[in-house]
Amino acid sequence: MSNKTCTNIKIRPKNNTIVLSCKDMTIGYEDQTVLSNLTFEVKEGDYISILGENGSGKSTLIKTILGLTPPLFGNFEFKEGFSHKNIGYLPQQSSAQRDFPASVLEIVLSGFLGKKGWHPFYTKKEKEMAITYLREMNIEDLKEKAYRNLSGGQQQRVLLARALCAAEELLVLDEPVTGLDPTAQAELYQMIEHLNKHHGLTILMISHDIPGAIKYSNKIIHLEENSYFFGTKMEYKASDLYQHWKGEM
Repeated sequence: MSNKTCTNIKIRPKNNTIVLSCKDMTIGYEDQTVLSNLTFEVKEGDYISILGENGSGKSTLIKTILGLTPPLFGNFEFKEGFSHKNIGYLPQQSSAQRDFPASVLEIVLSGFLGKKGWHPFYTKKEKEMAITYLREMNIEDLKEKAYRNLSGGQQQRVLLARALCAAEELLVLDEPVTGLDPTAQAELYQMIEHLNKHHGLTILMISHDIPGAIKYSNKIIHLEENSYFFGTKMEYKASDLYQHWKGEM
């Protein structure tokens, strides 16, 4: 990744404001409880990794934050003026999505659609912003290429640029490095860290990579059946959950 900071991307000051919070919330689907009494808060500039085994509720939690699944009890409180539309989201890809017949630039521009309402055409400013985000991901030269012909690492960069088109302050990532080779994983981690540290974007990332979470995050949410951990990564390293994971290595 380039060491140059792209000055066209908004720099967000970190002032410890709470972006979203929940208290004693129950999440689930179709009246089936996945996790109860969940309490945590996300502050501006946080980089929070969400850990846990399959079925522990990670995806349900993210869908609830995105407004796709209503909580069974309680709700989120966003800071004033913030809404689900201000969240940039990088989901996991299906095989069909990886083969999507569109250009890189078309994919990135589609990140603006959630904010456009009934306006069918992209503005000059949106097109300029899309190019800026491609440049930040070091893939501007691929803008006319077919998305389906890119490598897995390149596709993830495209989707990260797309998510930036929607992200006002909060970027939600669902296992973004899964399936990538070690080099592509390291590069994507560096890009996400750059967005967090240099541009002040708040990060929420689902991950199975505990060493990566420890290295890059400042806070951890670890979900278990009927329980969870939320705290700083230093508190997490002293927790029973982390010690149990270390014992299984």
